[in-house]
Amino acid sequence: MGETVQSGLPAALGRAQRKIEQWRRRRRPHTRIPEELWREAVELAGAYGVHRTAKALRLGYYSVKKRAAACSGERAPEFVEILPGGMAATRPECLIEVEDGGGVTMRIRLQGGEFPDVAALVGVFRERRS
Repeated sequence: MGETVQSGLPAALGRAQRKIEQWRRRRRPHTRIPEELWREAVELAGAYGVHRTAKALRLGYYSVKKRAAACSGERAPEFVEILPGGMAATRPECLIEVEDGGGVTMRIRLQGGEFPDVAALVGVFRERRS
């Protein structure tokens, strides 16, 4: 994707890296990173991945990941656990856990044979958080 700078980074990551380092040298202590630099970092994370971008720009992985997820609008589940009741269980059981970008979690415990429309429940949860 374009030319690379000497450090082996794609050119776009190298330019962003220089901008952030320049900002760090000039900033006052405890100053937040400007939104324009965050926007650029999020765009780069979409192109080169969260880990690579966070490492190159010396930003927190989870901060970049959270901002990238918030900007994408559509969020892939981070964790899904399905717990069967066991091979000998007479009542099948599982737990579905859905977390939104703000840290709110919805847990759905399913037991027995009658299961609700899980997709509809998740849809209502996501709409409520919008």
